[in-house]
Amino acid sequence: MVDTAFYQNKGPFCLNYICKLTGAVMSPDADNTVKIRDIAPMETAVEGEICFFYDKKAKAKASEMKASACVTTEELKNFVPAGVVVLVHPDPKTAFLTLNQAFYAEYAPQAGVAASAKIHPSAKIGQGCFVGENVVVEENAVVGDGCRLEAGCYIGRGCVLGNNCRIGVNAYVSYTKMGDNCFIFSGARLGTDGFGFQLVNGQHVRIPQVGLLLLGNDVEVGANTCIDRGALGNTIIGDGCRIDNLVQIAHNDKMGRGCVIVSQTGIAGSCTFGDYVVTGGQAGIADHIHIGSGAQVAAQSGIMRDIEPQTVVMGSPAVPFKDYMRQVAFLQKNSKK
Repeated sequence: MVDTAFYQNKGPFCLNYICKLTGAVMSPDADNTVKIRDIAPMETAVEGEICFFYDKKAKAKASEMKASACVTTEELKNFVPAGVVVLVHPDPKTAFLTLNQAFYAEYAPQAGVAASAKIHPSAKIGQGCFVGENVVVEENAVVGDGCRLEAGCYIGRGCVLGNNCRIGVNAYVSYTKMGDNCFIFSGARLGTDGFGFQLVNGQHVRIPQVGLLLLGNDVEVGANTCIDRGALGNTIIGDGCRIDNLVQIAHNDKMGRGCVIVSQTGIAGSCTFGDYVVTGGQAGIADHIHIGSGAQVAAQSGIMRDIEPQTVVMGSPAVPFKDYMRQVAFLQKNSKK
């Protein structure tokens, strides 16, 4: 059961409504008026709760199911025990996402500005915004309608936030312009100085970073992630990108739409990503690399040369996935001699 101290439960919903909402199909002889009050894992779900069954490996556990209803596939429905109403869906994971969004919501604060917030007179705050305790909004910053600025966050001079953006607790936004519906998680640092120096007479002289950070619409940036602004041009994060916690994105990097960058990935400066690039955890990418659309980089890979679109690479230095597996097989075979 989801803890209502943290999340609102908007149920209960009857099975008939759940079918309409998710597109699942229920047996005509089932009672579609059964009320569902919660979503639960298959192993713990009880009467009044609904679960999801989509993994063939869990057939044995499915036989012990005690939920009132289960969303599963046509292939797996016969493994659901009698007494549990079966809802058939071609993709139970998508049905789960839809139902989860319908059932639960975070508690949203009321619009308003906390007394301890510091908002420069020239800053513009849109309608219906929440501005929490100790928030700072600097000179000429623009915050769109419906934004949520959580406690202690900082919006720097001249920054622009689109509508319905959420800036998490103690997040820092400077030299940045972002679109609508962006979510910057707690502790993230956006628009910070790029790491650029020139060796002059034996000393590292800082290169001024005079570009911006531009975020598209519907971008999420995870907790404690750092994205540098451009040195002269701009760092660009495309629409719909998802950036995990503890990621480093350097100056002048440019990402297309829908990229997924997993935790502890480090991307050096002036790299360009196509659309829907995926990097696994702890991947490292050298500077001035181009990664084509749809490419995937496995966890802990080291990228030192360009990657063609739709390619899957692995290893350090990274090679195509099949080549990497051949290398591993060769080493395993010959290390035993």
